[in-house]
Amino acid sequence: MSVMSQRTDPVFVSSLGKGDNLHQQVLAAFPLCRISEEDLIQNPGFCRLLATLCQHVDRTGLTQHLRRDREKAERELHAQRLCWLRVESLHRVLREMVQENRFSKASSALTVEDKFCSTLEQCLTVAQCVKQMDISSDSSEDHSGILGLTAERVLRLMPPEQELLEMKQRLSSELLQHLKKKAVSVLTYYQPEWENESEGLRSVKLSKLPELLDAEQKRAKSLTEKNRENEALLQRQTHAYLSELLKCMNILQRLVLDLRLKAQKELDRKKIEYFQAKCEIGLQKIRAEMLEVQLDTYTRDKITAHKKITEKLRAELKSSELDKQTLESKLTSFQIYGQDFEALAEEYSRLRQEIATKSWALKEFST
Repeated sequence: MSVMSQRTDPVFVSSLGKGDNLHQQVLAAFPLCRISEEDLIQNPGFCRLLATLCQHVDRTGLTQHLRRDREKAERELHAQRLCWLRVESLHRVLREMVQENRFSKASSALTVEDKFCSTLEQCLTVAQCVKQMDISSDSSEDHSGILGLTAERVLRLMPPEQELLEMKQRLSSELLQHLKKKAVSVLTYYQPEWENESEGLRSVKLSKLPELLDAEQKRAKSLTEKNRENEALLQRQTHAYLSELLKCMNILQRLVLDLRLKAQKELDRKKIEYFQAKCEIGLQKIRAEMLEVQLDTYTRDKITAHKKITEKLRAELKSSELDKQTLESKLTSFQIYGQDFEALAEEYSRLRQEIATKSWALKEFST
């Protein structure tokens, strides 16, 4: 009721602010809410309700009482965790002491130190068994345990009281010596040059080991954070580089395509010229072959005609010689005929002239 009365009280609302100042206060008071200033302007009643609620809850939405309870529970949990870590660390250190003693001693003779470690190991084993049985002392139920065992029966396996007393008397000094040894090993790991220092100087430097480890832890966290920042920067730079590389590849692809088209045009022109020249050479060869065939045909025809004419002229020459012989015989036999002889002589002259002409023609065709 008080909340509602405050929500409706205009004096209370005016004390929170007006206009943009009120909107900014509400947005700052509830950073986890996905609301905008425009939503608050459109819903003034809801804005006043949020302004009233911000007086009773924190930035995460918890009330003051619930926040105090949570902080108390967190402190208790932190204390329990710290207690558990101390117990667990002590248990692991004791187990480590037992294991180191077991693996470092090769002889079978039982020494005082071996007796101490065996007693300690037996106590740790029994305690671990009791813990794993997980039997609650205030439970009213009847637990039979594992294989019928109970915590009381397991605790009977503890060493004798005298051995326990001797082990407890030496435990603090042995534990301190073991922790000092581990601290020295850690110190020499971080600062190898301190290994050969004196015992007093080493003890002084051991007192500064927590500060050294704390500084190393802070430096490791700083380096881790820096590595994360560098990784984020590297991712952004890689993305930018890949984007620029993609742009360059696109530009290069366009340039290659343009140059390829220009070069292809020139190449096509040269190919056309080459094929034209090749076709012209082929046509010339064809023409030469055709001329050669025509020339061979013409030569063969000419030789054939020449042979025919020669044979014809030889036949005519032979016929003319026969006529000449006939006429000579007639001339000899007709010399007594007077005027008839003159006509016969003229015929003879004509035949001689014809024979001479045909002999010249035969000679010309023969050559």
